[in-house]
Amino acid sequence: MQVVASLERLAMESVRWAFSYASWAPCREDWLLAMRLVQPEEKERIGQFVFARDAKAAMAGRLLIRKLIAEKLNIPWNEIRLERTSKGKPVLANDTSRSPLNFNISHQGNYAVLAAEPDRQVGIDVMKTSLPGSGSIPDFFRIMNRQFTGGEWRTITSMQNEWLQLDMFHRHWETRLDNCHHVAVALGKPEGSKDKHVEVPCCEVTQSAFTMLAFDDLVASAVPLGPEDPACWDHFCSRQDGPARQSSNSR
Repeated sequence: MQVVASLERLAMESVRWAFSYASWAPCREDWLLAMRLVQPEEKERIGQFVFARDAKAAMAGRLLIRKLIAEKLNIPWNEIRLERTSKGKPVLANDTSRSPLNFNISHQGNYAVLAAEPDRQVGIDVMKTSLPGSGSIPDFFRIMNRQFTGGEWRTITSMQNEWLQLDMFHRHWETRLDNCHHVAVALGKPEGSKDKHVEVPCCEVTQSAFTMLAFDDLVASAVPLGPEDPACWDHFCSRQDGPARQSSNSR
């Protein structure tokens, strides 16, 4: 029994995955396969997006979750049942009382990311480095002044220009995926902790490296849930990738 428990624990280690849906240009075969690998209501939801980029982001998130559950909880892909909470967060409906696994996903910019933890709550956010709305970067830094020490701020503001300063700001706060994307992970206290006080998730102290996945990785353990629907490809091809860019004098 101890050997089995140890093996289960090894399989339930922290997971950090990232998938660049912006660089994913699915062929007909891949998109039709992907649409067969999600539940009917999710297939319908993905089909309702106006832009192809948003459809790819939503698809990537669902495939990340199903890959996680299939490979870490050993639930066959076609038996996984996902539901949404009242706030829209995806949760596993299957009975997982023997192997609790908490997960969270986020997508923004070019990436969909997933973080998973055994026996503790986890949150994740991915952000693309961008100018802070209509305000200036110095104004943004003043608002965020309490987030870092004086030494950290000196490092941030020592960069040669405001764009590099903003990038350094994100690098102090989060793990860097590439030159323009950073991701933050927040962890709750382990489940079963004797501390009965309300816990406030804190930023991850020991940063775990993110594994970059390709589409073939996402579907490696997949089993189709339904038949192929050729109309899905025609509909996908009819959409623009994203909204037309508006002219800007921000930089």
